[in-house]
Amino acid sequence: MADARLTTSSYLVLGIIDKLGEASAYDVKGEAARTVAPFWSVPHAQVYAQCERLLEAGLLAHVRQEAGRNRRVLALTEDGRTALRTWLDDPAFVPVEARERGILKLWFGGRPDVLAPAQVSEHEKTLSEYEELAGGVGELLTPGQREALEFGIRYERMMVDFWHWVRDRDERTTDR
Repeated sequence: MADARLTTSSYLVLGIIDKLGEASAYDVKGEAARTVAPFWSVPHAQVYAQCERLLEAGLLAHVRQEAGRNRRVLALTEDGRTALRTWLDDPAFVPVEARERGILKLWFGGRPDVLAPAQVSEHEKTLSEYEELAGGVGELLTPGQREALEFGIRYERMMVDFWHWVRDRDERTTDR
């Protein structure tokens, strides 16, 4: 195996291919958008680049599909399975980077009366979608998938509560 520095995006690709059994880079991109994008987005170009890096590192192998469009399909090698399992079993804490644009705007002086209504509305919409998903297919999810969905639900509830707090604060000065 070539010495490759694996990133979270590398593990995302390995994890999706592991779940699917085998997949093209296009399949990985689609599955990422369909499943993990709400809590871990990865640009499409990065998926393709990661697939190539993981192939070069010996963590993925490729075969041509016999039927259909004769496209290249990827599967984990034993080294790939080992790398994924090692990462999954690593309990190391990595701080969260929320990357909430509204919070950044608040930091630089954005007006709560302008920001809060849209933020509340969007977070309530996402919360509703997550709760609907949990009610509709929650029992079909693996325990880890259900827990990730529960994280999304709790996060959106917290954001709704936070933006209500921002909107309703009376200590705020008006001379910004």
